[in-house]
Amino acid sequence: MRFKTQCIHAGQEPDPLHGAVMTPVYQTSTFAFKSADEPREFDYSRSGNPTRKALEECLAALEHGVRGFAFASGMAAESTLMMLYSSGDHVIMSDQVYGGTYRLMMNVIRSKGIDVDLVDLNDLDAIRGAIRPNTKLIWIETPTNPLMKVVDLAALAALARERGIQTICDNTFLSPYFQNPLDFGMDIVVHSTTKYLNGHSDVVGGAAVVSDPELGERVYYLQNAVGAVPGPWDCFLVLRGIKTLALRMEEHQKNGLAVARWLEDHPQVERVLHPGLESHPQHALAQRQSRGNSSTFSFYLHGGVKAAHALLNGLRLFSQAVSLGGVESLIEYPWTMTHAALPEGARREMGIAENLVRISVGLEDVADLVEDLEQALAGCTA
Repeated sequence: MRFKTQCIHAGQEPDPLHGAVMTPVYQTSTFAFKSADEPREFDYSRSGNPTRKALEECLAALEHGVRGFAFASGMAAESTLMMLYSSGDHVIMSDQVYGGTYRLMMNVIRSKGIDVDLVDLNDLDAIRGAIRPNTKLIWIETPTNPLMKVVDLAALAALARERGIQTICDNTFLSPYFQNPLDFGMDIVVHSTTKYLNGHSDVVGGAAVVSDPELGERVYYLQNAVGAVPGPWDCFLVLRGIKTLALRMEEHQKNGLAVARWLEDHPQVERVLHPGLESHPQHALAQRQSRGNSSTFSFYLHGGVKAAHALLNGLRLFSQAVSLGGVESLIEYPWTMTHAALPEGARREMGIAENLVRISVGLEDVADLVEDLEQALAGCTA
């Protein structure tokens, strides 16, 4: 099946009991055994649920993996995956990651005896220099949040396999519609399904998809043991959102690039960070390994913190909110919102400054969005 067909049908056969076309919400905690020593396919909803199974099979198909896993949030997925590693292990992580990932890895995982180093993943020599005998994982985001750095997945996967190191790639920003990290040799791809996969800002969820059956068994054991799983209603909502993923991503890409090009020409804007723009330093790489661009990107304003606050407070259609990938347009301030968990020095070293703004362009009429930005930017110079 091709992508659009998979979005609608993968893992989602009509219900065998009544023929329901939409996957039913199996709102139950437990399932009756056939007899004392004969369980059915499902016995307890932490271990498995028919609604969740449909979502997990759909996710695996979309990401070209052998097995998919749904979690209660993106951070629940990340936390569970880190249970694959033990005290004494070493992790190399992108030096530009989502604030929640940074907090988990640097403040929680390191406290359990797993060492974590931040490395520029565009510098293969730096990665080689950071690898130790106990290095077990390279954690990747591409594009990175919020600075939109693009990482060469094929080169990283080749280096990791050569050294016997696992790789995990966060694909939240592009979704499987535009990018499939497993195709480049990644071992695991992770998502916040809250974002583009669901696309309607009405559920929190996470996912992981693996490329190897044996690794899938290990992740399933942890998923069941840790228990950070979504309820069936949340799974239903994500499945519902995925059915229109291809259509939404095409419109997100069109609107996002139009807004990015408009901002790039605005005198109040210092620099726009969007991999679809020819000005982006990894534009050629993005074109080579991805089939398109999402609508989330960042830009720097002239005028510092005062200008950033004036913009955010002056908008009418864009909501000031964390998250991204919904049908509505959102805007946020990484310095005090998504990346506030990072120490100030770490933020500055990454390039997260007081004049940086991150935007998630929705599916409204792009002319209305540009008009809203125009009137708000006019207030930045008042």
